[in-house]
Amino acid sequence: MKDRFRTVWVSDLHLGSHGCRAEVLSRWLKRIECDHLYLVGDIIDMWRLRSRWYWPAEHNRVVRRLLKLAHRGTEIVYIPGNHDDAARQFAGMDFGGIRIELTAMHETADGRSLLVTHGDQYDLVIRHSPMLSRIGGMGYEGLLRANRLWNRGRAAFGLPYHSLSRSIKLKVKQACTFISRFEENVAREAQRAGFDGVVCGHIHKADARRLAEDAGGESDPGNEDRSPSQGVEYFNCGDWVESCTALVEHDCGRLEVIEAIEWLDGRESDDLASELDELEAWPEIPMPLPLPVPRSFREVRLG
Repeated sequence: MKDRFRTVWVSDLHLGSHGCRAEVLSRWLKRIECDHLYLVGDIIDMWRLRSRWYWPAEHNRVVRRLLKLAHRGTEIVYIPGNHDDAARQFAGMDFGGIRIELTAMHETADGRSLLVTHGDQYDLVIRHSPMLSRIGGMGYEGLLRANRLWNRGRAAFGLPYHSLSRSIKLKVKQACTFISRFEENVAREAQRAGFDGVVCGHIHKADARRLAEDAGGESDPGNEDRSPSQGVEYFNCGDWVESCTALVEHDCGRLEVIEAIEWLDGRESDDLASELDELEAWPEIPMPLPLPVPRSFREVRLG
């Protein structure tokens, strides 16, 4: 039995990188259905693919899941981020039922208007020092490798998954200051444009709260006693390299962040392993133009 949501937002999948937890994502996508799905940037890690090709079967399975959702009637909007910025040149086009846009506006079931954006344009490091951003990305990749080794050791002792990289990141003062400024910048822009709230990704930190008008305080976005003039609702759908989180909207308009690993626990059948091993056919969906392919297999370096 699938769980139904009105809307789902996911970001920072980083398909094409070793850090992507595609197996968890594929399992989760298989067990949901929704009317609207927003892919909020950094879906494909083109930075990593440019330096070294890595695309295992699990990553193909995620693409199949997305195409099947589109084929079954889910409206899918793909908003590229900084790691897949090359896709921005295709804004306004439709690929297999997945529409590419630079930003989007979503209206919730209870009438709130939300700006949907990846958020990298509000990251001062990326805007003014792209080389420093890439160096930081390399350091983050190293931290993720350490995270994988850490959790392999925990799994050997029967311990649950724990994001070492996220714990370290949130304990570093500079990282906390960066996150706070990013949240304030995104929320301020949404409020200036007249939106009730904003949904973004980019910083790999899922969140749902109301930021005060002066960005100096916060409150629960579910508190109906507050009016939009008292602040702007801030939502971040997290990532799929550390936390495996998504933002979902229920049919009543209520939004919440869910952690897929905990959500999957207890929902999966005993024959999950055999289900995942099944080879699924690609949906027969017409494309507006042929996808680019390498001139020869020698041009693709297998990871």
